[in-house]
Amino acid sequence: MTSRSPVEPVAAGFVLAGGRSSRMGREKALVELGGRTLAARAVDLLGSSGLTATIAGARSDLQDLAPVILDEAPDRGPLGGICAAMASTEAEFAVFIPVDLPLLPASLLKYLLRDALVTGSAVTLPSVSGFAQTFPVVLCRETLSTLQAELRARPGGCFSSFQSASQALGQSVRAIPVEVLVQSGQVAGERGLPPFQWFLNVNAPADLERARLSIA
Repeated sequence: MTSRSPVEPVAAGFVLAGGRSSRMGREKALVELGGRTLAARAVDLLGSSGLTATIAGARSDLQDLAPVILDEAPDRGPLGGICAAMASTEAEFAVFIPVDLPLLPASLLKYLLRDALVTGSAVTLPSVSGFAQTFPVVLCRETLSTLQAELRARPGGCFSSFQSASQALGQSVRAIPVEVLVQSGQVAGERGLPPFQWFLNVNAPADLERARLSIA
Protein backbone atom coordinates (compact mmCIF):
# COMPACT_ATOMS: atom_id res chain seq x y z
CA MET A 1 0.00 0.00 0.00
CA THR A 2 1.13 3.53 -0.64
CA SER A 3 1.93 5.79 2.28
CA ARG A 4 -0.50 8.57 3.04
CA SER A 5 -0.49 11.89 4.84
CA PRO A 6 -1.85 11.88 8.41
CA VAL A 7 -4.62 14.24 7.25
CA GLU A 8 -5.81 11.92 4.49
CA PRO A 9 -8.77 9.65 5.29
CA VAL A 10 -8.23 5.91 5.52
CA ALA A 11 -11.53 5.19 3.78
CA ALA A 12 -14.22 7.05 1.87
CA GLY A 13 -17.80 5.97 1.26
CA PHE A 14 -19.70 6.34 -2.01
CA VAL A 15 -23.28 5.77 -3.13
CA LEU A 16 -23.60 4.73 -6.78
CA ALA A 17 -26.73 6.41 -8.15
CA GLY A 18 -26.18 6.68 -11.90
CA GLY A 19 -28.56 4.02 -13.19
CA ARG A 20 -31.27 4.79 -15.74
CA SER A 21 -34.06 3.41 -13.51
CA SER A 22 -35.81 2.08 -16.63
CA ARG A 23 -37.40 -0.88 -14.85
CA MET A 24 -38.62 1.29 -11.99
CA GLY A 25 -40.25 3.76 -14.36
CA ARG A 26 -39.10 6.76 -12.31
CA GLU A 27 -35.93 8.04 -10.67
CA LYS A 28 -34.88 5.18 -8.43
CA ALA A 29 -32.83 7.29 -6.06
CA LEU A 30 -35.95 9.30 -5.17
CA VAL A 31 -38.24 6.30 -4.57
CA GLU A 32 -39.33 6.12 -0.94
CA LEU A 33 -39.02 3.11 1.33
CA GLY A 34 -40.10 3.39 4.93
CA GLY A 35 -40.59 7.14 4.61
CA ARG A 36 -37.11 7.86 3.22
CA THR A 37 -35.77 7.90 -0.31
CA LEU A 38 -33.39 5.16 -1.38
CA ALA A 39 -30.67 7.79 -1.76
CA ALA A 40 -31.19 9.04 1.80
CA ARG A 41 -31.16 5.49 3.15
CA ALA A 42 -27.87 4.78 1.35
CA VAL A 43 -26.24 7.96 2.66
CA ASP A 44 -27.43 7.12 6.18
CA LEU A 45 -26.10 3.56 5.84
CA LEU A 46 -22.61 4.80 5.08
CA GLY A 47 -22.87 7.24 7.98
CA SER A 48 -23.86 4.40 10.31
CA SER A 49 -20.77 2.56 9.11
CA GLY A 50 -18.57 5.45 10.19
CA LEU A 51 -18.03 6.83 6.69
CA THR A 52 -18.70 10.24 5.20
CA ALA A 53 -20.85 9.69 2.11
CA THR A 54 -20.48 11.08 -1.38
CA ILE A 55 -22.90 10.30 -4.22
CA ALA A 56 -21.43 9.22 -7.55
CA GLY A 57 -23.24 9.55 -10.86
CA ALA A 58 -26.52 11.04 -9.63
CA ARG A 59 -29.12 11.72 -12.34
CA SER A 60 -31.16 14.01 -10.10
CA ASP A 61 -30.37 16.81 -7.66
CA LEU A 62 -29.15 15.08 -4.52
CA GLN A 63 -26.81 17.80 -3.29
CA ASP A 64 -28.95 18.29 -0.20
CA LEU A 65 -28.07 14.76 0.93
CA ALA A 66 -24.34 14.64 0.19
CA PRO A 67 -21.73 15.99 -2.23
CA VAL A 68 -22.23 14.67 -5.78
CA ILE A 69 -19.56 13.53 -8.26
CA LEU A 70 -20.40 13.31 -11.96
CA ASP A 71 -20.04 9.95 -13.70
CA GLU A 72 -16.98 9.72 -15.98
CA ALA A 73 -18.85 7.57 -18.50
CA PRO A 74 -22.65 7.95 -18.28
CA ASP A 75 -24.77 5.05 -19.54
CA ARG A 76 -21.92 2.54 -19.29
CA GLY A 77 -22.82 1.07 -15.95
CA PRO A 78 -21.52 1.83 -12.46
CA LEU A 79 -17.83 1.46 -13.32
CA GLY A 80 -17.69 5.05 -14.57
CA GLY A 81 -19.04 6.27 -11.24
CA ILE A 82 -16.54 4.10 -9.39
CA CYS A 83 -13.61 5.50 -11.34
CA ALA A 84 -14.78 9.09 -10.91
CA ALA A 85 -15.27 8.56 -7.19
CA MET A 86 -11.87 6.97 -6.62
CA ALA A 87 -10.17 9.70 -8.61
CA SER A 88 -11.79 12.30 -6.36
CA THR A 89 -10.29 11.03 -3.10
CA GLU A 90 -6.87 10.33 -1.62
CA ALA A 91 -8.33 7.72 0.72
CA GLU A 92 -6.52 4.39 0.83
CA PHE A 93 -9.79 2.48 0.51
CA ALA A 94 -13.16 3.27 -1.05
CA VAL A 95 -16.41 1.62 0.01
CA PHE A 96 -19.14 1.45 -2.63
CA ILE A 97 -22.83 0.68 -2.22
CA PRO A 98 -25.48 1.01 -4.94
CA VAL A 99 -28.54 3.10 -4.23
CA ASP A 100 -30.80 0.09 -4.85
CA LEU A 101 -29.62 -2.18 -2.01
CA PRO A 102 -31.54 -0.63 0.92
CA LEU A 103 -31.54 -3.71 3.17
CA LEU A 104 -27.78 -3.98 3.67
CA PRO A 105 -26.77 -3.85 7.35
CA ALA A 106 -24.16 -1.35 8.48
CA SER A 107 -22.38 -4.13 10.35
CA LEU A 108 -21.55 -5.81 7.03
CA LEU A 109 -19.92 -2.68 5.64
CA LYS A 110 -17.94 -2.25 8.84
CA TYR A 111 -16.69 -5.82 8.67
CA LEU A 112 -15.70 -5.66 5.00
CA LEU A 113 -13.75 -2.46 5.56
CA ARG A 114 -12.07 -3.78 8.68
CA ASP A 115 -11.08 -6.94 6.83
CA ALA A 116 -9.66 -4.93 3.93
CA LEU A 117 -7.63 -2.79 6.31
CA VAL A 118 -6.18 -5.85 8.03
CA THR A 119 -5.49 -7.95 4.93
CA GLY A 120 -4.66 -5.18 2.49
CA SER A 121 -6.83 -6.89 -0.14
CA ALA A 122 -7.30 -5.06 -3.40
CA VAL A 123 -10.97 -6.04 -3.69
CA THR A 124 -13.13 -7.17 -0.77
CA LEU A 125 -16.78 -8.13 -1.14
CA PRO A 126 -19.33 -10.55 0.32
CA SER A 127 -20.62 -13.87 -0.96
CA VAL A 128 -24.01 -15.47 -0.34
CA SER A 129 -24.70 -19.20 -0.79
CA GLY A 130 -21.32 -19.53 -2.46
CA PHE A 131 -21.92 -16.74 -4.99
CA ALA A 132 -19.81 -13.59 -4.86
CA GLN A 133 -21.81 -10.37 -4.82
CA THR A 134 -20.54 -7.39 -6.80
CA PHE A 135 -21.68 -4.94 -4.12
CA PRO A 136 -21.03 -3.76 -1.52
CA VAL A 137 -17.34 -3.65 -2.32
CA VAL A 138 -14.20 -2.21 -0.74
CA LEU A 139 -11.52 -1.22 -3.27
CA CYS A 140 -7.96 -0.20 -2.47
CA ARG A 141 -6.63 2.87 -4.21
CA GLU A 142 -4.11 0.87 -6.26
CA THR A 143 -6.94 -0.68 -8.29
CA LEU A 144 -7.88 2.65 -9.88
CA SER A 145 -5.52 2.57 -12.87
CA THR A 146 -6.68 -0.90 -13.92
CA LEU A 147 -10.34 0.00 -13.44
CA GLN A 148 -9.87 3.11 -15.58
CA ALA A 149 -8.22 0.99 -18.29
CA GLU A 150 -11.12 -1.46 -18.12
CA LEU A 151 -13.60 1.40 -18.49
CA ARG A 152 -11.79 2.72 -21.57
CA ALA A 153 -11.28 -0.66 -23.18
CA ARG A 154 -14.70 -2.25 -22.96
CA PRO A 155 -18.09 -1.83 -21.31
CA GLY A 156 -17.65 -4.95 -19.23
CA GLY A 157 -19.32 -5.67 -15.93
CA CYS A 158 -17.91 -4.43 -12.66
CA PHE A 159 -17.10 -7.87 -11.30
CA SER A 160 -14.86 -8.80 -14.23
CA SER A 161 -13.12 -5.45 -13.85
CA PHE A 162 -12.61 -6.13 -10.15
CA GLN A 163 -11.03 -9.45 -11.05
CA SER A 164 -8.67 -7.76 -13.51
CA ALA A 165 -7.71 -5.14 -10.93
CA SER A 166 -6.97 -7.81 -8.33
CA GLN A 167 -4.91 -9.86 -10.77
CA ALA A 168 -2.90 -6.79 -11.77
CA LEU A 169 -1.82 -6.54 -8.14
CA GLY A 170 -1.06 -10.26 -7.85
CA GLN A 171 -4.19 -11.05 -5.85
CA SER A 172 -7.61 -12.64 -6.17
CA VAL A 173 -10.92 -11.02 -5.31
CA ARG A 174 -11.54 -11.60 -1.59
CA ALA A 175 -15.11 -12.87 -1.20
CA ILE A 176 -16.26 -13.30 2.40
CA PRO A 177 -19.21 -15.66 3.11
CA VAL A 178 -21.83 -13.68 5.00
CA GLU A 179 -23.29 -16.87 6.47
CA VAL A 180 -20.09 -17.40 8.43
CA LEU A 181 -20.18 -13.81 9.68
CA VAL A 182 -23.77 -14.23 10.86
CA GLN A 183 -23.08 -17.56 12.57
CA SER A 184 -20.11 -16.08 14.40
CA GLY A 185 -22.15 -13.06 15.51
CA GLN A 186 -19.90 -10.58 13.74
CA VAL A 187 -22.62 -9.31 11.39
CA ALA A 188 -26.38 -9.09 11.88
CA GLY A 189 -29.18 -8.04 9.56
CA GLU A 190 -31.42 -5.15 10.46
CA ARG A 191 -34.73 -6.33 11.98
CA GLY A 192 -33.35 -9.86 11.95
CA LEU A 193 -33.40 -10.15 8.17
CA PRO A 194 -31.55 -13.24 6.85
CA PRO A 195 -28.52 -12.69 4.58
CA PHE A 196 -30.24 -13.57 1.30
CA GLN A 197 -32.60 -10.62 1.81
CA TRP A 198 -29.81 -8.11 2.35
CA PHE A 199 -29.01 -8.20 -1.35
CA LEU A 200 -32.51 -7.53 -2.71
CA ASN A 201 -32.05 -5.16 -5.65
CA VAL A 202 -34.87 -2.64 -5.75
CA ASN A 203 -34.98 -2.26 -9.52
CA ALA A 204 -38.72 -2.48 -10.20
CA PRO A 205 -41.99 -1.73 -8.37
CA ALA A 206 -42.37 -5.39 -7.40
CA ASP A 207 -38.91 -5.31 -5.76
CA LEU A 208 -39.89 -2.19 -3.86
CA GLU A 209 -42.98 -3.94 -2.51
CA ARG A 210 -40.86 -6.91 -1.38
CA ALA A 211 -38.52 -4.53 0.41
CA ARG A 212 -41.46 -2.84 2.11
CA LEU A 213 -42.75 -6.19 3.36
CA SER A 214 -39.27 -7.04 4.66
CA ILE A 215 -39.07 -3.96 6.88
CA ALA A 216 -42.74 -3.89 7.93
